[in-house]
Amino acid sequence: MDFDQRVIEEFRANNGHVGGTFEGAPLALLTTVDAGTGKPHTTPAGYLRDGDRHLVFGSPEGRSQPPDWYQDVLADPHLTVELGTEEGAVKPFAARAVVLEGEERDRCWELRCSRDPGLRAHAEQAERTVPVVALRLLDLAGNPERNRMIGQQLVLHHRDLRAELHRARAAIDRVLAGEPAPEPEPDLAARMRRHCLTFCHALRAHHLQEEGTFTAFEKQFPHLAPAIRRLRQEHAVVERALAEFEALVGGAADGLPGDPADAEKLRAELDRLVTDLEEHFAYEERHLLPALGTPLPS
Repeated sequence: MDFDQRVIEEFRANNGHVGGTFEGAPLALLTTVDAGTGKPHTTPAGYLRDGDRHLVFGSPEGRSQPPDWYQDVLADPHLTVELGTEEGAVKPFAARAVVLEGEERDRCWELRCSRDPGLRAHAEQAERTVPVVALRLLDLAGNPERNRMIGQQLVLHHRDLRAELHRARAAIDRVLAGEPAPEPEPDLAARMRRHCLTFCHALRAHHLQEEGTFTAFEKQFPHLAPAIRRLRQEHAVVERALAEFEALVGGAADGLPGDPADAEKLRAELDRLVTDLEEHFAYEERHLLPALGTPLPS
């Protein structure tokens, strides 16, 4: 287990408190979507409160480039932030990242350096300006128009996932039919695995972002607590099924190794996943969209 993963597990087990390097420091877990692969990944990061914002810093640590999570939020500013809470357990929060510039960036960087003077020396050694990013946690209160937009985005995400599912199923069908691969396309099995893994990454990223959004729902719409509880449970079930499917595809290690043992079995597993997801999507839309003032999709 690598260093970050040990910190992540300790963080989640102890309501955001960890020992070692991060002991006593405010710490968050940032889950971003990889700008290159679309695969979500989680990174521990120290933060500083600034009013209702959480400031995170692309700390140099002797490196000449900002951390991966910073490149990710440049491509997609939506992320999930996990924080310790007064309830005694870590919770996920949907957030939007804003890269600070000019005087505001400098003020926040100086504030950070005043708490940890060693950071300034690290930045000078790395010979680069450390990015400062403000994270604004999602708040559903008092903005009906924004809530409608969130509902519309939920419908669009479901539509895109259904389309990705269709592409994955079509790729498997072409393999089963023995369709020849046109040049210079890669072989059919490789294309099938690519489509399937793209779907897996997209669904996992969608559910991780929803987990943070659910925290805002629980606060703003207490009457939806039973529905949110069911949706969280379904996320856990889908995640287990997704891990099994991904292993069957042969892409658990680094993207596209190996061949699926049996394309027929792969198609059957995907069909089962599709059925479960359609029920999950329909339940989610039926319960959440009315609260957001968003019409149900036709």
